[in-house]
Amino acid sequence: MDESFIDLSINYDQSSSVFTTCSSKSNASFEFPIMESNSSDYAIHHLLTKLESKSIEERKQAALNIRLLSKDSNDNRLKIARSGAIPSLITLISSDDRQLQEYGVTSILNLSLCDENKNLIVSSGAITPLVNALRIGTTTAKENASCALLRLSQIDENKIEIGRSGAVPLLVKLLKVGDIRGKKDSSTALYSICSIKENKIRAVQAGIVEILIDLIADLESNMVDKAAYVLNQVISIPEAVSAVVENDGIPVLVEMIEIGSDRQKEIAMEILLKICEGSSYRSLVVREGAIPPVVELTQCGTSRGKRKARTLLQILRQVRTGYMAAEISDVSF
Repeated sequence: MDESFIDLSINYDQSSSVFTTCSSKSNASFEFPIMESNSSDYAIHHLLTKLESKSIEERKQAALNIRLLSKDSNDNRLKIARSGAIPSLITLISSDDRQLQEYGVTSILNLSLCDENKNLIVSSGAITPLVNALRIGTTTAKENASCALLRLSQIDENKIEIGRSGAVPLLVKLLKVGDIRGKKDSSTALYSICSIKENKIRAVQAGIVEILIDLIADLESNMVDKAAYVLNQVISIPEAVSAVVENDGIPVLVEMIEIGSDRQKEIAMEILLKICEGSSYRSLVVREGAIPPVVELTQCGTSRGKRKARTLLQILRQVRTGYMAAEISDVSF
């Protein structure tokens, strides 16, 4: 199994160290001769011709060789794109042959690693076929389609088209039912795509909050950090806050502050701060026992964590002061 890693370089607080990789892989059940990476323009043109063959096996061979040529070489990625291969590869993604579809998806993913190719890939109509691969492709095709959409979403205007193409519910489904690679790839894509409000709404409507809460609560999921950062990405809309409460997410976040790593404690506090921006759920956070662990973090957390803890503590103590005042008022009567 081939696997290459992509540096996402998403600059959001500490999230760049959480979302550091997204894998490109292929489950080839047969092998074809591998061409040298310093291929000539003639060799690439030959492969482009093979992509148009009536023979499925010849198209598979051509797509596999393009995938291999574009795996590590940025020069080859540019040459292949400039040769006109992208529309033919996109056509493969719509194939009924699942292996051919998988090779097409993986080739497009590899070409998308070159920033200069992203606009051409989108303008050639890749988004809808990639979303379709998310829906009906092999496990590998779904994971690589997720990664390709992630790469394309790094151009902000593409996030709207990706969201409106139906990608978000399918990524949420992959987050729920995928294997660990699928969960990681889909969460990374969702983190990027859900930086805009309309995609946050789509994700919440697709049930992402319940899935994220379950992953955060499961310390053995190997997804705690990623799930927490995605939750922090969507929590800015009221629908997400309500969903956290409805799915018993407050005690999960409080427990994360109690027993999590420094990074987990900080992101949990940031989520709770956003939840407490409105007054509706502040008392619930207090009742779930948030004050003692937050007090502890004002004294022994990281510098960043201490600042967040002090801010959250100030809000929560206002709630407790309100309780005490209400009790005194009841006694006076």
